Amino acid sequence: MKYQILGDTLPVVVCQLEGGEKMITESGSMSWMSPNMKMETTSNGGIGKALGRMFAGEHIFQNIYTAQGGEGMIAFASSFPGSVRAFEIAPGKEMIFQKSSFLAGEAGIQLSVFFNKKFASGLFGGEGFIMQKLSGQGIAFAEFDGHVVEYDLAPGQQIVVDTGYLAAMEATCSMEVKSVPGVKNMLFGGEGIFNTLITGPGRIWLQTMPLSNVAGVLRPYMPTGN
Repeated sequence: MKYQILGDTLPVVVCQLEGGEKMITESGSMSWMSPNMKMETTSNGGIGKALGRMFAGEHIFQNIYTAQGGEGMIAFASSFPGSVRAFEIAPGKEMIFQKSSFLAGEAGIQLSVFFNKKFASGLFGGEGFIMQKLSGQGIAFAEFDGHVVEYDLAPGQQIVVDTGYLAAMEATCSMEVKSVPGVKNMLFGGEGIFNTLITGPGRIWLQTMPLSNVAGVLRPYMPTGN
């Protein structure tokens, strides 16, 4: 499989497949394709894995596209202004993504739910609680909100991230959702009451415009029903 990521503000990944090659994606992610791409809707691993994907912010069913009778082309576009990134997934090179960021991947990619290890703190941490884990073998594409900034964390090195700005991290990193210290800081600081503490080793990807933050900014301007 060969691919190109095109566009800046609203990018799209265009994949060129050899005959017989397959791509998996969430329902509704396909943008355009050649006529010889055959689609099959499947739970892709049974009801257990399907429910896990649902908790991770994805659809229960996935679509598998296969190039039949020769080379095929298929494109997957982002649904929000931001970035599309490619990740090479392999045993020992698993990735953790924010909810709903998985766009598409080769057929060897497996998508499952990733829970914050500290359930009590994660339960109130919003987007930092339930994330996606990608394992298996192949290339996966993810869409992130806004511009993406990358950091390489050394073993034990930490960074504090406002909940929602963590787009992805290597599975070697660990994360913990922690409350902001001090009641006055929580109530009047304007930064929310939870932050995410990420500990290395590993690379992390931070996004500059989380969709949840955009929704919060626009909410006061939305008409209310009578």
